[in-house]
Amino acid sequence: MEYSFVNTRLLTVGYLEWNPTGKRTAVLMHGWPDSPECWRNFAARLADSGYRVLCPALRGFGTTRFRDVETPVSGELAALGRDLLEFIDALGLKRPLLVGHDWGARTVANVCGLRDDVASHLVMMSVGYGTNDPQQSLSYTQARNYWYHWFMATPRGQRAIENDRRAFTHLMWETWSPAGWFTEADFNEAASAFDNPDWAAVVLHSYRHRWGFVPGHPFYADDEAKLNPALVLSVPTLVLHGGADGCNHPDTSAGKERFFSGPYQRVVLDGIGHFPQREAHDDVANAILRFVEQNA
Repeated sequence: MEYSFVNTRLLTVGYLEWNPTGKRTAVLMHGWPDSPECWRNFAARLADSGYRVLCPALRGFGTTRFRDVETPVSGELAALGRDLLEFIDALGLKRPLLVGHDWGARTVANVCGLRDDVASHLVMMSVGYGTNDPQQSLSYTQARNYWYHWFMATPRGQRAIENDRRAFTHLMWETWSPAGWFTEADFNEAASAFDNPDWAAVVLHSYRHRWGFVPGHPFYADDEAKLNPALVLSVPTLVLHGGADGCNHPDTSAGKERFFSGPYQRVVLDGIGHFPQREAHDDVANAILRFVEQNA
């Protein structure tokens, strides 16, 4: 598919689109390490159900570029939320369904925190809400799963991200889900998004900032202050988590009901790893469409 483009304040955002004349709109945000193409099969299902579907590339990924080379290359999570809010405004979208995976799940939750009533429904995949806080409680099992976070805080990890990004990210794909779930063609398509000239800088800053190892940019200070500690969200929310997720253990999304004042549901997908939209796109689509219908 060909990418379309729209300018926001800081970015030229590349995005894929299905069914431009759909009566409802869904925005799907990919995670790390992945690309907008991860949504292909899932997006087609939503389009067949009448949605206009938009899949943007996050800052530092794929065809998205900073408009000014002098813009500080921040990867902090508040920045991702602000990017999505400006994307929604640039396209004049009215209360879309927001679906996010991994980084994208944090992004769609953050945008709901930055603006009330921005979305009709919120869907988070493979991430628990309220886990952006560097002081969060963390089991030793999850600390082990996050080895790559700690690795990227070191000079050796920086060199891996800058100079060996495909081998490094391929290891994530191999170990975060049950064996045999992807083809090399799938990975190579996604990995082409990591050739973005700002990818390494965005990734390193994102993971280092997440744990307080580096400061955020003053441009996002107000957004950071608003989003932390995590807000209670009123938007109807569905959480989908693979029962065999080798990155974020399913327990990391359990027990979050206190953060939601509206309809809330959590579903664990047995035998599915960290990439539900790729591994079980029909099951994911059915769960989301059913949730939206039940909470119209």
